[in-house]
Amino acid sequence: MGEKPKNQGEGDRESAKRYNEKTKEYVESGKVEDAARKAGEGDVEEMAKAEKAGEKRAKELDPSVERDYSKPTR
Repeated sequence: MGEKPKNQGEGDRESAKRYNEKTKEYVESGKVEDAARKAGEGDVEEMAKAEKAGEKRAKELDPSVERDYSKPTR
């Protein structure tokens, strides 16, 4: 019989190694800038609507966003 795969739990080194290798290959392929540009080409209204929907479900506000705290948020 074949060898049973070993469950490594949360600190899965093999998966981390595979992920790091594939990420490095992708970055070195030169496709990152093109993918980032395509991601930013979406419908502005649709993206704003999706962001608002995500904010409604958030447990807390994003601390990196500048806010006018004199106005209510909801």
